[in-house]
Amino acid sequence: MPYSGVVRVGGPADVHELPELMISKAAVGPMNNNAYLLRCRATGEQLLIDAANEPETLLRLIGEDGIASVVTTHRHGDHWQALAEVVAATGARTFAGRYDAEGIPVPTDVPVEDGQTLRVGEAELTARHLVGHTPGSIALVYDDPQGHPHLFTGDCLFPGGVGNTHGDPEAFARLIDDVEHKLFAQLPDETWVYPGHGDDTTLGAERPHLAEWRERGW
Repeated sequence: MPYSGVVRVGGPADVHELPELMISKAAVGPMNNNAYLLRCRATGEQLLIDAANEPETLLRLIGEDGIASVVTTHRHGDHWQALAEVVAATGARTFAGRYDAEGIPVPTDVPVEDGQTLRVGEAELTARHLVGHTPGSIALVYDDPQGHPHLFTGDCLFPGGVGNTHGDPEAFARLIDDVEHKLFAQLPDETWVYPGHGDDTTLGAERPHLAEWRERGW
């Protein structure tokens, strides 16, 4: 079946098969968090984005090949509940945004800067530092050389708006500025968006609403 990006806690992962990268999406935990397993088709190396919850579910998804890396998109607890168990079982290196690393109880091996390149096998991901939901949230961009970009946004961008800034106007202004300038201004409408919770979207579907989001303030 074609990839839909619609998953539920307790249900199967959905797999987006790209020419050079396999992306498996699973929903875990009481807050319906998304975890994404990326697999390089050339080398078999794997990287996990957000070991959010249910370590046994994530380890089954990872399988016997293990993972080389696990990236935590931001420091909020619902995104790292399974991190310690997954790292202990796989020996994976840990990555997180430099300004959120201190808020994650599992040590971060590689503090990530804006624009830094992360690798999974032969595939490259580019990190984008986005401020507002947390001080050090990162999004990851995979620019498919045989297609359009794929964007993992954590809790910074969802269908229908940016992430929660808890009623702080300054944090909202910073987040929507970063999302607009670092994501929407740099990437095409075809860019597929994989958020930290819920269904996927595209930048093209969300772009017409940027002014509306600014006006409403959330």
